[in-house]
Amino acid sequence: MKNFISEKIRQQLRFRGRVQGVGFRFTAQYTAEQLGLTGWVYNDYDGSVLMEIQGRPESIKKMIERLDSDRFIRIETIEKTELPLVEHEVSFYVR
Repeated sequence: MKNFISEKIRQQLRFRGRVQGVGFRFTAQYTAEQLGLTGWVYNDYDGSVLMEIQGRPESIKKMIERLDSDRFIRIETIEKTELPLVEHEVSFYVR
């Protein structure tokens, strides 16, 4: 049996497009809670949204798909950076 913690990954994602002022952060928080993901999301000064997200890769992919299918959000680009896991993180929050 695989260890569930070893299946998790953590990524920093920077979203650009129509991502501020459209409910992006709260949609992300709600979706992360539904999918069992942890981390945070933040509106950056340059108009992008910065997110650190941790969980199973397929759940992170579903999160991005749900955000991208929102009628108000328009994601033009996503910059991804792999990060080390944060142990004992238990929630996803808006910063």
